[in-house]
Amino acid sequence: MTPANPSKLTLWGASTTRTMRPHWALHELRLDYEKQMVTPRSGELQTAHFRALNPREKVPVLQDGDLTLVESAAIVNYLGDNYGADSGLTPAPATRARAGYDQWCFFIMMELDAHTLYVIRKHAGLSELYGEAPAAIRAAEEGFRKQAHVVDLELEDGRPFLLGDTFTGADILLTTCSTGPES
Repeated sequence: MTPANPSKLTLWGASTTRTMRPHWALHELRLDYEKQMVTPRSGELQTAHFRALNPREKVPVLQDGDLTLVESAAIVNYLGDNYGADSGLTPAPATRARAGYDQWCFFIMMELDAHTLYVIRKHAGLSELYGEAPAAIRAAEEGFRKQAHVVDLELEDGRPFLLGDTFTGADILLTTCSTGPES
């Protein structure tokens, strides 16, 4: 059920694929929200005000009234569950469709994002912060290609989206990882 009067929504974060995800979900749901366009490594995330929101010093951060939520996939799911009941962005809880949706979301976030793309980003794009690790980069690139092939196999039947004919939050997560290690 979509609340008739959503709380004031504020989304903190800009310039990363992880912040793009909740911005995209908010736009899909046609929700009004305040944008706080803070960027990683700008110093803004280390301020006392921001650390009070997220002591991890990372974006995105969603504020919905007195709720503060971090982690991009959790934000996408929260928005779909709370403001998009009729949108299809997230399947209804406790259904087979939701089980399939959750499976894809966890796969994308772990196998494509955390285990591969994040390793590559840290040791290639941010090596001055995290150090060089050529062997880790090669292994992550190989792992990404292997897991991306699983997605290719799933979509061989020609359906437009991961769960069939309906665009969901899983498609947002997948799209933001789809450029792969070359990006």
